Amino acid sequence: MDLTWHGHSTWHVDVDGTTFLIDPFFQNPMTELSAEDVATPDFVLLTHGHADHVADAGAFTDATVVGVPELTAYMEEEVGFGSSVGMNIGGTVECGDAFVTMHRADHTNGLNTDYEYSLGPPTGFLISDEEPTQESDPDATTFYHAGDTGLMSEMKDVIGPYLEPDAAALPVGDHFTMGPTQAAIATEWLGVDHLLPMHYDTFPPVEIDTDDLRSEVSASGSDAEVHLLAGDETFALE
Repeated sequence: MDLTWHGHSTWHVDVDGTTFLIDPFFQNPMTELSAEDVATPDFVLLTHGHADHVADAGAFTDATVVGVPELTAYMEEEVGFGSSVGMNIGGTVECGDAFVTMHRADHTNGLNTDYEYSLGPPTGFLISDEEPTQESDPDATTFYHAGDTGLMSEMKDVIGPYLEPDAAALPVGDHFTMGPTQAAIATEWLGVDHLLPMHYDTFPPVEIDTDDLRSEVSASGSDAEVHLLAGDETFALE
């Protein structure tokens, strides 16, 4: 599974040739790419409707958009997507050679920043190369994109022990989401081997000292490796 961070919360995920683009927003200082530089993926996954997560979704309308039904319906009717998979929290859908499980996120979900529309609850996604079951599968590889969220007990009680992510992309920028301390606790609760920080240093309210993040992860007791990716850098999850 190849995970490419394009800054902020934008990730390109390749699972055995099935491609996903999560929260396309290329108007951030971490990436050197524009939306037009990126090949259309098989699926566009949207965690919620804020502008810094859907701003460039319209460049990928040939893909299938995946999200809560309220959001995918808007994307079809107003943005021009030709196909969608409307799913909801707790559900798992098969997308090509991968399985996508939706989980809740603790955040808000007005469209853009004017909050003109309510687009259902904000979410996160787990992408796996095997269908999740109660039986632990040591051969499965799972990536957790938490979306915009605060610390949730579900990370400790459900996502970590039952969905078993190997790597987690967690927001760490504070102010609008978890900061370093809560993200470090989340990392320990999830039991992941790899932390991939996101949603930081995009604009002043979410600027952080990444040394604080490393020290907080260490203090949490987690053995996870913190990967501070450069914009457009790829991490191979095996």
